[in-house]
Amino acid sequence: MLNFLYIDAAATTAIVSAATAVVVALAAWGIVQWRRFKKGVGKVFHVDENANKEKEEDLVITDDTVETKDEHVAEEKENPDKK
Repeated sequence: MLNFLYIDAAATTAIVSAATAVVVALAAWGIVQWRRFKKGVGKVFHVDENANKEKEEDLVITDDTVETKDEHVAEEKENPDKK
């Protein structure tokens, strides 16, 4: 009488995979929409999301030394033949 309700393992796997894909796609869409909303609100109220962030200097790694980008540029200006 209830034989039409049987779902074999392969069909169950396909259904679970499809449901998982839908959930992941909706989550990704929601994250993108939330970020767009936050960005729009920030523009309306003139909020800078990077205001309290600290910026680190760029590092230039050469052979055995670690220099900041500014030091490396200054050194190249002094010794243009050295590479």
